[in-house]
Amino acid sequence: MPLILPIKELRNTNENSDIADKHQEPIFITKNGYSNLAVMSSELYDEFARINRIDKAIFESEQELLDSAEAVDAKRVFEDLEKKHFG
Repeated sequence: MPLILPIKELRNTNENSDIADKHQEPIFITKNGYSNLAVMSSELYDEFARINRIDKAIFESEQELLDSAEAVDAKRVFEDLEKKHFG
């Protein structure tokens, strides 16, 4: 279940930090009853950023294939890399 707090709760910075660390999920902040901000621990942000980079790389690869790029066999790529770096 998402964590939702009104904006006035942002004053309790230590408590909010503890909640973010404990739950490891975003805390959604509302203003006048509407979603306004999302607050999360730096560890969770780093994980979201890592996943986003992976998703972006997959999306770009799929786009290249749709744009007629040639698919390469992974086994061959790893064999070539091993030869290049380890002889």
